[in-house]
Amino acid sequence: MTPLSPRLLILLCLALPLHGQEKGRSRGYRKDPDADKFGSCLQGPAGTPGRDGNPGANGIPGTPGIPGRDGLKGEKGECVSEVFEEPWKPNYKQCAWNSLNYGIDLGKIADCTFTKLRSESALRVLFTGSLRLKCKEACCQRWYFTFDGAECTGPLPVESIIYLNQGSPELNSTINIHRTSSVEGLCEGIKAGLVDVALWVGTCADYPRGDASTGWNSVSRIIIEELPK
Repeated sequence: MTPLSPRLLILLCLALPLHGQEKGRSRGYRKDPDADKFGSCLQGPAGTPGRDGNPGANGIPGTPGIPGRDGLKGEKGECVSEVFEEPWKPNYKQCAWNSLNYGIDLGKIADCTFTKLRSESALRVLFTGSLRLKCKEACCQRWYFTFDGAECTGPLPVESIIYLNQGSPELNSTINIHRTSSVEGLCEGIKAGLVDVALWVGTCADYPRGDASTGWNSVSRIIIEELPK
């Protein structure tokens, strides 16, 4: 082995300390993990968020869609009309007599005037009192109402009858019984205004007249009431 020259030995001695110093420096330095991303500069704190930008302009209108098909045909509706009327108020009247004792067989017995408020309403009439009929043979009498002198036609007359077949031959006398009875009904088609309501007595068709009596020894009354249809 050839011994080293003095100059080579001197250079080797100078290089060894420098090599140890570089090695020591490399051990104390830690590389930033983001160094490859941002180069050799460190990342600073995040900045203030920016403001929203101005709204963009409207886009181009889209093309119209395909028209829809007609639906199924609905059921036919009902025609309903609303009618607003004032609340119905009672309208009635009573005429009364004590011991009328009216013995006629044909004609007007009593009357009672009434103010009807509406043309489309109906009138309910009632007579209550004692009625009697007597005769030796078969007879019939009829008690009925008139309105302004005419019998009711909406729909039919308001009437009551008493029919007596015969008297009492074994006692040689006629039956004479007074009973509280009534004549009552509804009449439509009478115009609004003052109405003369009257009770009459007359004969029955095809039957002889008897001896009639109305309101004997008792109270008789006519009651009239207006009713909505």
